[in-house]
Amino acid sequence: MTPAPLVSVDWLSDRIADSSVLIVDTRSAESGGRAAFEAGHVPGAVHSDYAGDGWRIAEGGAGGLLPGADHLSALLSRIGITPEHHVVIVSAGEAASDFSAAARVYWTLKALGHSQVSILDGGFKAWRQAGSLEETGPSAPTASPLYPVRLTGSLRAELHAVEKVVAHGDATLLDGRSQAQFDGREKSPQALRAGHLPGALHLDHSRAIQPGTGRLRPVAELEQLYEQVPLGPVVSYCNTGHLASTNWFILSEVLKRPDVKLYDGSMSEWTQDPSRPVATNVS
Repeated sequence: MTPAPLVSVDWLSDRIADSSVLIVDTRSAESGGRAAFEAGHVPGAVHSDYAGDGWRIAEGGAGGLLPGADHLSALLSRIGITPEHHVVIVSAGEAASDFSAAARVYWTLKALGHSQVSILDGGFKAWRQAGSLEETGPSAPTASPLYPVRLTGSLRAELHAVEKVVAHGDATLLDGRSQAQFDGREKSPQALRAGHLPGALHLDHSRAIQPGTGRLRPVAELEQLYEQVPLGPVVSYCNTGHLASTNWFILSEVLKRPDVKLYDGSMSEWTQDPSRPVATNVS
């Protein structure tokens, strides 16, 4: 049975002693990183820094790309993940971008063939606010044999596929960044040019998060929010495939839309070639 993509604090509390559940805390430097983990974490969790441990790589000027199979296999082995584990990802839970980090790790695990994976709704902040038992001290993962990565490509939109969508309009391009970046009034350092993919629809990922938390809005609210996304194939993107992971997760995993892909290269890759078109809403 495929586990629920989003699990609650109560659900995880009931399974702390279950050896088939592996809890992976992904807090990176901006959330206190390893020091914050050692000061308090879900009992039994292992720490893997989302930004520092190689969940995404930079290549050819593009940031946030999916690493190769050998890299991913070694990473999962260091953390102790085996194909039999039900992995539960725990982010800091402080902001919308924290959920995006958890969603990107979730997407990566799914993309490499790991079916049993969930996100703790609200992350560690929700765990602490519930008064749940905490553990302190360093991460102590038990290394596992090299993970048998099976990259299928079914969840990933690569550059050539996105070029076809821009040319032919046969999928919805969904931009998850801020309105200012979408319009071209502001630009991320990771993108060489301001603006968005031609023909793209805008839906700021942060609108899916309950204000002041790292927790998703209720499903009924998400259904209403994402009604504007046409049925059919969707390619979710942002600057580096980070923020776009939230829109991908909601459409694919929560709302169960078929044929939703993440463009991990996003604008950081797209804008490397000046011949690729970029649209703006700036007069």
